[in-house]
Amino acid sequence: MSAEKRVPLENYVEYPAEEMLRRVTEFATDLKRRRTIRDFDDRPVDRGIIEQAILAAGTAPSGANHQPWHFAVIEDAAKRKALREAAEAEERAFYEGKAGDEWLSALEPLGTDANKPFLEHAPVIIAVFAQKRGGVTIEEKKKNYYINESVGIACGMMLAALHQAGLATLTHTPNPMRFLNEICDRPADEKAYMLIVAGYPAKDATVPEHALIKKSLTDISSWV
Repeated sequence: MSAEKRVPLENYVEYPAEEMLRRVTEFATDLKRRRTIRDFDDRPVDRGIIEQAILAAGTAPSGANHQPWHFAVIEDAAKRKALREAAEAEERAFYEGKAGDEWLSALEPLGTDANKPFLEHAPVIIAVFAQKRGGVTIEEKKKNYYINESVGIACGMMLAALHQAGLATLTHTPNPMRFLNEICDRPADEKAYMLIVAGYPAKDATVPEHALIKKSLTDISSWV
């Protein structure tokens, strides 16, 4: 095993406590505006914006720094049509009983169903894949660690970056998602993790009132 190498910490910026509080409060306040939408305008999004969001996601911490993720941006119309057809087939099975009564009851206030037109019409569709094997270079095929945790953090950072850019987003996880490997030409040992849909809201876009309910600080935190 090669000896550990260390380099100086660079680019860290320490702010006065008051500025730290201001910055994190502004960030939290801005994220409170983020909403999941299902009605997208078909206006195109500049590719550079999506590339920067992917780069932001790629800075996420990961097990052994293996960065076990791949982001496939689906642009081809035929692939989008195939994606929608495959996803809606899985969703029909889900809503017709696969999910179970309790899950369907939980979803009822959100008004979701098996119809997913945004998979064809939204300007940005990103399929996120989790890699079982990899390393710090794409040539390596070592075992990856904390894969779900690492990819989940990266997805969260991507959503924040897309919101920061001024785009609305949607996360979609049809189950199973094996069809995405074929659509996106990804190897069989990668697992489709999530679809991230992004773009501008349609002029008549709405969100469920139920989605505005957020737990309080007291509900989601404790100091022990």
